[in-house]
Amino acid sequence: MALSIGSKSRPLTAAIIGSGPSGFYAADHLLKQEDLHVEVDMFDKLPTPYGLVRAGVAPDHQQIKSVSKIFEKLAQNSSFRFWGNVEFGKDVLKYEFFKYFDAIIYAVGTQSDRTMNIKGEDLVGSFSATEFVGWYNGHPDYRDLKIDFSSVNIAIIGMGNVAIDIARILAKSTEELSKTDIAQHALDQLTENKIKNIYLIARRGPMQAAFTPAGTKELFKMAEAIAYVNSEELKIEEETKKIIEETKEKRIIQNLQFLEQISKNDPTQHKKVIHFLFRRSPLELYGINKKVTGVKIVKNELFQDDFGNLKAKATDVCEDFSTSLVFRSIGYKTQPMQDVPFDDKKGIIANKDGRVFDLKNNKVIKSEYVTGWAKRGPSGVIGTNKPDSVETVNFLLEDFKNKTAEKFIDSQEFIIHSWLESKNVRFVPFEQWQILDSHEKEIGESRDKPREKVTSIEEMLEIIKNNT
Repeated sequence: MALSIGSKSRPLTAAIIGSGPSGFYAADHLLKQEDLHVEVDMFDKLPTPYGLVRAGVAPDHQQIKSVSKIFEKLAQNSSFRFWGNVEFGKDVLKYEFFKYFDAIIYAVGTQSDRTMNIKGEDLVGSFSATEFVGWYNGHPDYRDLKIDFSSVNIAIIGMGNVAIDIARILAKSTEELSKTDIAQHALDQLTENKIKNIYLIARRGPMQAAFTPAGTKELFKMAEAIAYVNSEELKIEEETKKIIEETKEKRIIQNLQFLEQISKNDPTQHKKVIHFLFRRSPLELYGINKKVTGVKIVKNELFQDDFGNLKAKATDVCEDFSTSLVFRSIGYKTQPMQDVPFDDKKGIIANKDGRVFDLKNNKVIKSEYVTGWAKRGPSGVIGTNKPDSVETVNFLLEDFKNKTAEKFIDSQEFIIHSWLESKNVRFVPFEQWQILDSHEKEIGESRDKPREKVTSIEEMLEIIKNNT
């Protein structure tokens, strides 16, 4: 007898790959459907949930991290399960999922950075934003990164919110950082730093700066550092003036007000200075013995293309910038996943409005969906993922409306548990993550900080084992 998918005897079963905000928002919308029975199983390659809330949000932004309390409440739903320490494409393969699930939602974010594609980018001392952010946030993949903070000058290529975060973490004092959940290994190394000048380098002008007012407000609260821009950097081209006069975009107006405000600061009165440099692009990283010693930078000028957009083009004027430490923060891309269509040009999982799309054969892939940055690219803040996930889930629900299945489902939890055990996967359910969560908070409390993150997967599993 055919059973209606979404009925009590045959619930709609969805697997979510990734446990960041977009994944949890998708789970939330699925489970809020009235008169529809849904079972949601969320998988993450790490034993810890919450994705970039844990490993991406800056440690001094604890208020932003508080969104995890909403996700924790959702995890108590009896129709939701978290399976940590399970890697898609390695521990479990895509074809296996369709033995147990009606649909897959990929919520994997953007796991790598775009490159500058310049000579010397692979020299020692050149790091991506993902590496550095993961390192100071205690991500297991980056805990052993070796970073030399002996340079007086630091270059950050890019001027988005992540670049601002990096600059702020480099500029803050040990005392300020010690009250956050920054990884202990990062705090120890940053304590010995010799940094005096941190340069944020943007390809275009002040109007095109990618940061937001929310990203810069903390720059006024640093104990030993100050943000500064030379007023010469803020000179505006005629074409830009016209755009500014006509713009109604609040972010641009507030950004320009911020820059004007910090141009009045005195950079000589603080131990560290965060400098804002515009209309510049890196041409080459150079060094000695495979280590960075400097960056060659070209000055740009802006011009208006045939469509009225302001573009940057290189001039003949170059500068040499002495530093042994360079961070690039110029955009992110999703890593291709096994057997999942990928859009190389956009750096995302190929999709049409959240439905995974086969670019080669020009058709939608049935029962596969994507949400978050893996769907639209790296844009917006954490809250932006909510409407994005709702859109994807609504398409999923539309696709499964009035569909039937033959097989009765008794206990989806038992089925997935048995499946993972049969593959000898050492999975971490949510209640075991809570053991680790309590451990981190307890150690953190003893050190007057929100938590002390465990950064080794082996140690995580050992703590869980010893307290289960």
